[in-house]
Amino acid sequence: MSDNDPESAIRHYFVDEAGDANFFDAGGRVIAGTQGCSSHFILGVLDVKDSAGLGMRMRLLHDQVRKDAFFAGVESLKPERQKTAVLFHAKDDIDEIRERVFRLLLQEDVRFAAVVRDKRGLAVDVKNRNQQSQTYHYTPNHLYDEMIRRLFKDRLHKDAGYQVYFSKRGSKDRTAALKAALEQAREKFRKQWGIAGIAPIEVSALAAAEHYGLQAVDYFLWALQRAYSTGQDRYIRFLWPKVSLVHDVDDRRNNLYGVYYTAENGLTAEKLKK
Repeated sequence: MSDNDPESAIRHYFVDEAGDANFFDAGGRVIAGTQGCSSHFILGVLDVKDSAGLGMRMRLLHDQVRKDAFFAGVESLKPERQKTAVLFHAKDDIDEIRERVFRLLLQEDVRFAAVVRDKRGLAVDVKNRNQQSQTYHYTPNHLYDEMIRRLFKDRLHKDAGYQVYFSKRGSKDRTAALKAALEQAREKFRKQWGIAGIAPIEVSALAAAEHYGLQAVDYFLWALQRAYSTGQDRYIRFLWPKVSLVHDVDDRRNNLYGVYYTAENGLTAEKLKK
């Protein structure tokens, strides 16, 4: 796709999550950070310069992997398992396949950003609000939409149009709510900076198997989540040249607004421990 192509004026964003936005079990007990429940919820976006090109190159790699005799008998590549045979998914792919995908992504013209929330602290906040108000009721969608507004606040005012692909969550169609959250993010930017964005925003909710861009952002999220959940940061450090920003909202050890990890302030397991 050339810069003169009208399609190149449309910015393509791919959005997915790592972890989940559930804090409690059926009895109302806090389970965030316990066995089987993630400690953090992460929402990430991949800004892709050449969406068609990325899709073509990931599809070629996917075809190579499925045909490669070296991977014969790999469980996740068996068609009936509906895993790597169908799509790249970092959680399911074996190490050798992950390496190939990571190396491809490092060569692509993409930029990744994420918002990180600590579910343990958020669970305490929810309990406090429940005690203060009988009408307050937490839902995972509220947190998800709030994180969308944070993630997109300054990403919707420069281009001729936006195509935002969300990884589908559940069976309910939330495209209208997602678009509303994006418009709210743009309005917040206008109020803060006096710059109004008027370019059209198109929203699609797809299964990851329907677009390689969603499989690509899944890889970035998996790498970031590993740093938070296991302290294994080598994957996100490898991809860091493609990371523009990670905002850890609830790490307020030094600032009330959290921590911004950038090109100059890279995220490492050591920083998270401290």
